[in-house]
Amino acid sequence: MSTEQEKYKDIRIEKPQGKLGVLLPGLGAVSTTFIAGVMAIRRGLAQPTGSLTQMNHIRLGRRDENRNPLIKELVPLSGLDDLYFAAWDIFEDNAYEAAVKAGVLEDIHLQPLKEELEQIKPMPAVFSKDYVKKLDGTYVKKAADKYEYMQMLREDIRNFKEKNGLDRLVMIWAASTEVYIKPGEVHRSKAAFEQAMKDNHPDIAPSMLYAWAAIAEGVPYANGSPNLSADIPAMYEFAEEMNVPLAGKDFKTGQTLMKTILAPGLKARMLGIEGWFSTNILGNRDGEVLDDPDSFKTKEESKLSVLEQILQPDLYPNLYADLYHKVRINYYPPRRDNKEGWDNIDIFGWMNYPMQIKVDFLCRDSILAAPIVLDLVLFMDLAARAGFKGIQEWLSFYFKSPIHAPNLYPEHDLFIQLMKLKNTLRILAGEKEITHLGLDYYI
Repeated sequence: MSTEQEKYKDIRIEKPQGKLGVLLPGLGAVSTTFIAGVMAIRRGLAQPTGSLTQMNHIRLGRRDENRNPLIKELVPLSGLDDLYFAAWDIFEDNAYEAAVKAGVLEDIHLQPLKEELEQIKPMPAVFSKDYVKKLDGTYVKKAADKYEYMQMLREDIRNFKEKNGLDRLVMIWAASTEVYIKPGEVHRSKAAFEQAMKDNHPDIAPSMLYAWAAIAEGVPYANGSPNLSADIPAMYEFAEEMNVPLAGKDFKTGQTLMKTILAPGLKARMLGIEGWFSTNILGNRDGEVLDDPDSFKTKEESKLSVLEQILQPDLYPNLYADLYHKVRINYYPPRRDNKEGWDNIDIFGWMNYPMQIKVDFLCRDSILAAPIVLDLVLFMDLAARAGFKGIQEWLSFYFKSPIHAPNLYPEHDLFIQLMKLKNTLRILAGEKEITHLGLDYYI
């Protein structure tokens, strides 16, 4: 029995009985695309393309056994019919109005869902322009201090659960990128953080209040933006204490997804990289927010960290020590949610002869993010029912800058991340890990 199998051998996963509430800070392009997609899938109007929980098969045992169930057949996941949605936003638009303004989904796809989408009306948000300078909304809460704001969010959570007769909840941050904040003294412990909320400390951002409120209510929390949010020692301590799973940060969708596919391949062949220049144009609310240098700094830190870890320049200095890596994001309103990411990669091979790779990825940001939200909702709920708590590194597959144990480096290689995710699911199901070691796995 492997170390992981021994660790999890006594796990008993509670069945996903009853209703699962999905709490979404931010009712913008990502959230409305996710909600509308789930509604369409439930009605048989769409396929859950991009979702591992709904479409991916997982191999069990030896290849000659031909056991390849769907993931949702292997582990007890909540069904899509059991999902109920709530959101906070700085604008009063209901989910249908917000989806129309986001411009991701066409009217032909929204009209059949209009009545159902209109029923989802956001709660007033906790928001401050100090943290998202390019946005200005009036549908916001008013409180004396940040501790009171956090308590108001807790009340929202409890009311949503009680009103809809929900059995469990998950919160996924899908709002805008906040300004860059470095971890400091106020983030080092639960006691320091709670006092900082009462003191209205500037290093306590709104996303942190949502995360704290979620943990306080026993709700698993995943961060889809590069904000510091739950990625601080105080949150780790509180989540462990409350037996709450945490995951994040920053959904891995467009350009960074390509990097985590291409970079491991180049490294696997021991091909050198001299430079990697990345630029993006996008015109949605995310692009507008990132037009602010302080918010872009948060995103830049998330994007730049990927290649450093994958390529390991300390181990391969001749190939990657002098890599020049630059990331640019440009707000271009005509593109709306249809982002375009250009990558110029200068590589070198045998006898240092230079070569180039050019990538032009015309992607739809929210179309790529929506299935990630669905998978995280279902996997975070699974983690909670399995008794997991604290940082969920096995979900790093979904994030640009995955949170990780303080004594470890983050894993960015998409294929290693996928192996870890699937092996975790195998163990939860009482199956052997696939390691390709030992005679059992030579076939």
